[in-house]
Amino acid sequence: MKIRPPFCLPLLLAAFVPALFAADSTAPKASAPPADPSTAWDLTPLYRDEAGWRAAKEQVTASLPKIATLAGHLGDSAANLRTALDLIFDLRKQLGRLDVYASLSSDENTRDSAALERTQEINLVETDFSRATSFLNPEILAVGDAKIRAYLDADPGLAQYRFPLMEVLRAAPHTLGAEAEGVISAASLVTGAPSSIYSILANADLPWPTIKLSDGTTARLDQSGYTRYRAAPNRADRQAVFEAFWKTMRDYERTFGVALFSQVEADWFRASVRKYPSSLAAALDNDDVPEAVYRTLVAETNANLPTLHRYFKLRGRMLGVSEMHYWDIYPPIVKLDKTFPFATGKALAIAAVQPLGAEYAANFAANLNGRYTSVYPQPGKRAGAYMNGAAYDVHPFVLMNYNDDYESVSTMAHEWGHGMHSFLANHAQPYPTSDYSIFIAEIASTLNEALLLENMLKVAQTDEERLYYLGNALEGLRGTFFRQAMFAEFELAIHEVVEKGGSLSGERLSQMYGEILRRYHGDTQGVLKIDDMVTVEWAYIPHFYRDFYVYQYATSIAASQAFVERILHGQPGTVETYLNLLKAGASDHPYDLVKRAGVDLATPEPYRALVARMNRIMDQIEAILAKQGK
Repeated sequence: MKIRPPFCLPLLLAAFVPALFAADSTAPKASAPPADPSTAWDLTPLYRDEAGWRAAKEQVTASLPKIATLAGHLGDSAANLRTALDLIFDLRKQLGRLDVYASLSSDENTRDSAALERTQEINLVETDFSRATSFLNPEILAVGDAKIRAYLDADPGLAQYRFPLMEVLRAAPHTLGAEAEGVISAASLVTGAPSSIYSILANADLPWPTIKLSDGTTARLDQSGYTRYRAAPNRADRQAVFEAFWKTMRDYERTFGVALFSQVEADWFRASVRKYPSSLAAALDNDDVPEAVYRTLVAETNANLPTLHRYFKLRGRMLGVSEMHYWDIYPPIVKLDKTFPFATGKALAIAAVQPLGAEYAANFAANLNGRYTSVYPQPGKRAGAYMNGAAYDVHPFVLMNYNDDYESVSTMAHEWGHGMHSFLANHAQPYPTSDYSIFIAEIASTLNEALLLENMLKVAQTDEERLYYLGNALEGLRGTFFRQAMFAEFELAIHEVVEKGGSLSGERLSQMYGEILRRYHGDTQGVLKIDDMVTVEWAYIPHFYRDFYVYQYATSIAASQAFVERILHGQPGTVETYLNLLKAGASDHPYDLVKRAGVDLATPEPYRALVARMNRIMDQIEAILAKQGK
């Protein structure tokens, strides 16, 4: 359900997967060290075992009928309203905990059918909960603004619900009657189908190719294999990887096209039935984000494409490639013959966050040293990395596929940036306002990555090592800012086609995506050649099944770079202001929270500052190259 009033279940239960693209580089290698207790999750703080989980689930299920007894009585008294909200939020909190256990245990071993069935079971309960509470917002609106405000003033026990209640009242023009809300809640079982179809097709059913690399390695090019081997040092290998992988994706272009078109149709259904003028307006209204944020991001990204093109030219120069192709984006521009065992990576990440103060650093270290991280790749384990902080009164958990390389260290800093965000918000906020928007989430993660870079430049012993870290930072800015903004522009374009009554075939999607891809990469200027085979890349991106989600990566990294510059320059009060932003959770609209912290993402300045930082990094690289006579 993409309209997210404060009582909408997905606001709480969605596991954060903010580093999906960056973390794909930590996909499992062919052989992985066996897990040991210190590098695996301990899920017993959630439930002692499956029997405990099942007992808790049955208790929640048995409590759902109580919700119906609340309907029609919210306006009787402040006490009635508080009783209803206490019950509903308590059940939602319990569902969050149940969902975390089910999803984590399944992701530890995706081959475990019983674990998969638990995730399906809890999804059904979540839908039942959503349907059971669908009367809530319409009834609150019926009680009326004046009476709700009077109840808030009269009953201190309602204080923790003030912002959620105000959000319901704000959403009045887009809230339907109780019966219609119930139908929309039930429709989520259908409107969620495109994402499920995409996931099964992309992760399980495609006949992934296998190729032989120049060193004799047999490479199976599923999504994890593609992510790993697209960065192969041998250019001919990279080209072969691209040709084999994208041919397979192209073979299923029509099917992926149907899935994505259906998703965009579902987005427009939800937006239009709630009387929004567009899918973008509906998605942004969830958090009351001004549309100027989205459109300013796209405009500023396009205005600053010369900086992206400068990066591609510098990359080609350092790789010794005269004609850059898309398969030349991913290999590191400098090789680093250095390993980072997990203990070393932890020490580096802990050292990096010292500028955030002793208390933050101590909590960061305690979280890393606790059994809250699933560290190493294992057969059947989900690829990539994420943080799940939905178990409010337990602890955030992080999934990784640690490979003893610098990218793994960077991913650790990123994901535990999210972990600390949840840790701080959960401790500072009551449950109803402890969750936070993705709009803010990526600030916490990318700021930690920026601090890690600064620490690595301090401890680097050679210019080659510095070049590696600087190059890694450049690629992070390219991937998180320019690439995600490109996705955002494409996503807006395809939604506008459907909103105007148009259709989208796989071929049409590839044509639209290809036009944007070529513009961003300077194809016509001779900067980087975009071959026809890669214009189906849209079919590879899972985030398109979460409407208008990816733009927040770009806005967040712009904000984080602004904060980190102030922190590193010792600007008085910046650390406290930044940590208070993390502690604020969902106590206000995310755009307003960030703006009050000193960064206005509806203006060009943060994006221009990020581009300036990117140019400064390239200046440092070119200075080192000049010193080396290159």
